[in-house]
Amino acid sequence: MLVSCSLSLSFGSHINNMKAGNETQISQFLLLGLSEEPELQPFLFGLFLSMYLVTVLGNLLIILVTISDCHLHTPMYFFLSNLSFIDICFVSTTVPKMLVNIQTQSRVITYAGCITQMCFFIFFAGLDIFMLTVMAYDRFVAICHPLHYTVTMNPRLCGLLVLASWIMSALNSSLQSLIVLRLSFCTDLEIPHFFCELNQVVHLACSDTFLNDMVMYLASALLGGGALSGILYSYSKIVSSIRGTSSAQGKYKAFSTCASHLSVVSLFYGTLLGVYFSSAATRNSHSSAAASVMYTVVTPMLNPFIYSLRNKDIKRALVRFLWRKTLKGSIFLQLKKCP
Repeated sequence: MLVSCSLSLSFGSHINNMKAGNETQISQFLLLGLSEEPELQPFLFGLFLSMYLVTVLGNLLIILVTISDCHLHTPMYFFLSNLSFIDICFVSTTVPKMLVNIQTQSRVITYAGCITQMCFFIFFAGLDIFMLTVMAYDRFVAICHPLHYTVTMNPRLCGLLVLASWIMSALNSSLQSLIVLRLSFCTDLEIPHFFCELNQVVHLACSDTFLNDMVMYLASALLGGGALSGILYSYSKIVSSIRGTSSAQGKYKAFSTCASHLSVVSLFYGTLLGVYFSSAATRNSHSSAAASVMYTVVTPMLNPFIYSLRNKDIKRALVRFLWRKTLKGSIFLQLKKCP
């Protein structure tokens, strides 16, 4: 993915060098952030630093637990560990730059840095959506076809599903970035956001953005809408299967296996659609930026808590993991005390 974004940027730089001399060649943008009030900056720095650390440590703990515990070496937790890794990368594309800008009291981001950040943001956002869709398919097979689950969700298919998600996300982010690089920008270079959001950057251009808008809406409809349709279809089949189960205990067990994933999907898509509709209704860029914190920062932060609090397997694995680490630490301290 790093190679893909770098190639897109290099190709775009070549295009920019070939443009006519009367077009403005820019070197930087200004990120206005969530607030321009100086007294709010220390509060925002502390808040976002705390949320970033909780996000990274929480998702890293999920990854370590799923790797170290043999009971969690199943397709469901393989996809969960991938989702946790994606969430760490997703939040790391935006928050560190925001923290640096607050700390240095600078709003500047270079043109290359902005395009790179945008490329990685689109990539990991798309990857997040694809991974949630793959996890919905995994739950569909587990509940609707339990006897064929181990055969269907074999390691080869799981690897191919993850690989396909990475490839489609990389193609989408590379395409979106390349068509942004063809745009010309005028003197208004202020982005009313805390990161280089695609729609905001495109609408700063003084050249024709029809192609960008069409690709943006088409990608949202095909990738976002298609993924959501797949999730809804999977859960419609899951609900039908659960309703056909006569045992109350069987219904509870079937529902509990997908409750965490359903909560994460509802949180991610709910906040994403909420931001979209609220920004379309208010036309207030700062309100849209504040609302986008929900799906860019809050959702990745809450995912580990949702899976650890609602999933008995994860809770037991966490206890075993922490117990082993505590035991090893106490043994090490005792050995150090020995002469």
